[in-house]
Amino acid sequence: QVQLAESGGGLVQPGGSLRLSCAASGSIYSNNAMNWYRQAPGKERELVATITSGGNTNYADSVKGRFTISRDNAKNTVYLQMNSLKPEDTAVYYCNAFVYTTALYGMDYWGKGTLVTVSS
Repeated sequence: QVQLAESGGGLVQPGGSLRLSCAASGSIYSNNAMNWYRQAPGKERELVATITSGGNTNYADSVKGRFTISRDNAKNTVYLQMNSLKPEDTAVYYCNAFVYTTALYGMDYWGKGTLVTVSS
């Protein structure tokens, strides 16, 4: 079994910064793309940022230039550095990864989420 555990959420003023972390643990054979999603109240979950095992990244237009995704493959950890935060960034942020537990079998895993609130 694999677990994803997010940390780093909290309350921040507009223009501030936060750094989210997500550590994958358990029976991990290999780990491909890792992703951050978010879900604001009353809205659908949306993809925020993606990073491949090779370090290629992709971002939602709404966060480009403000958020940076990175990963430490040795620690099976993905990070999301969020700068210049706006009230519209308020959401529960979820970590997601497709993890292989054997050479032939993998599945999608989700963390429980961490709340980010941007408010003065």
